[in-house]
Amino acid sequence: MPQSASMSLVDAFEKSATAAAATVERVARDPEQIAAAVARIAPAGPLAVAEPLYLPTKLFDACRHLAGAFDARSRKAMDDCAVGVTDAFAGVAHSGSICVCIDHDYAGYVSLLSRFHVAVLPAENIVERPGDLFRLDCLNGDGLRRNFVFITGPSATADMGPLVRGVHGPHRLHVIVV
Repeated sequence: MPQSASMSLVDAFEKSATAAAATVERVARDPEQIAAAVARIAPAGPLAVAEPLYLPTKLFDACRHLAGAFDARSRKAMDDCAVGVTDAFAGVAHSGSICVCIDHDYAGYVSLLSRFHVAVLPAENIVERPGDLFRLDCLNGDGLRRNFVFITGPSATADMGPLVRGVHGPHRLHVIVV
């Protein structure tokens, strides 16, 4: 999808992510606004908040005070996790994918084991194509230095017949662009 002059990377990302069955919203870069967005869209239940790597920690502080938020990182706590909140170090406009570093804190577990993944993405970290992430001049070369996964929409498979969501990961993905 060539980017038109009138479509920003954020607009293109939102369109592609929505086409991939994710939901997207834009909020101010403010702890209370982020927590309000999580509370508004996330189902009730245990909520794990991973330590952000690419956003200031204080932006996730209000999320840690939401109902159901927990700090335990045991297998049992993660098995029961309804909502997982992580940061995403990058977004890809062409595919609507987010990139989550899985080698920091428990972001890998939180993003893959929760039934509903909420990712907070800095708008300035959205690139046009996946290959952009593997250039030294893009996002300080972090795509070459980090261990990360591309996540495009909620987990889904059609291996055994009709499309089923949530088989190998979260049933839902919501991206908050700040």
